[in-house]
Amino acid sequence: MNDSSPQADKTSDKNISRADVKDFYSEAAVTAQDNLCCPTEYDLSDLSHIPKEVTEISYGCGSPVGRAGLREGEVMVDLGSGGGIDCFIAAKHVGETGQVFGIDMTDEMLDIARKNASQVVINLGYNNIEFKKGFLEDIPIEDTSVDLVTSNCVINLSTNKNAVFKEIHRILKHNGRFLIADIISEIEVPEEMRINKELWGECISGALTLKEFLDHASNNKFNGLLIKKDYLWKEVANIKFYSYTIEGFKYETNRNLPDSRSVFATYAGPFDSVIFQGTTFPISIPIKIDKFTAELLSSHSYKGQFIITDPEIEKPTEINTESSCCD
Repeated sequence: MNDSSPQADKTSDKNISRADVKDFYSEAAVTAQDNLCCPTEYDLSDLSHIPKEVTEISYGCGSPVGRAGLREGEVMVDLGSGGGIDCFIAAKHVGETGQVFGIDMTDEMLDIARKNASQVVINLGYNNIEFKKGFLEDIPIEDTSVDLVTSNCVINLSTNKNAVFKEIHRILKHNGRFLIADIISEIEVPEEMRINKELWGECISGALTLKEFLDHASNNKFNGLLIKKDYLWKEVANIKFYSYTIEGFKYETNRNLPDSRSVFATYAGPFDSVIFQGTTFPISIPIKIDKFTAELLSSHSYKGQFIITDPEIEKPTEINTESSCCD
């Protein structure tokens, strides 16, 4: 999949290629690589049905599946699924009526995942897992068919990250979401590090800054971006690299709704005010908005942050006061 847009990455494919990354992780599938391991914590109850061979070659910087709030019957895609640990965890959460797809380009990793999937299926008592060979920039999944896309420290391995976000948006359903754990650099990684194949494979050279990551997500029409800095992973050449977990939602306005009708949105705090799409919302003061904006603020992206009042119904939507933030 090619992308010649202005948002394509600065990195040149002549320096780092997909084959370089593939070779690096083919070896990692055979022999565990300590320099790829980050302090990822899994709930032990999520691992009870997973063979030990899988946990021994699980590389990443976070556990997005454990934070995803997966529900029975949902469809999830894990990018760069490796030995399959996050897919196997998700399979338990989505249940027999759900579906989990793991996408990886490395034959050795796919072989391990598929072999162990047989035992996981026996342990769970149902089969809802499929592993497919594919690339982050060209995901072998149908349009608008997925509830959740996850990845664990693999977006940084792509040399065309804009194409990755474009593909994630393509396969997600309306109101679908991504939850990505990845390495974020405090500053732009210098060119001399970007051409270092070993550092690229170790998730260093391809790391984005937080602004670059959010720009890619925003440019591909993701809303409700929620950010959590987890920990400082390591420092290389006086540059700090952090583990972040970032969530975003695909929202497409329902144009079948009448756009002439107005409703009101009341921001619930905790800040004195927030600005959303150019409109300022002071805390506790109803602001008149159109029906399209009301649908967005009522979606999963902003759930619990605004009280939406429809004059024709004269009853505010229920608000969750346990958490409230906005971007």
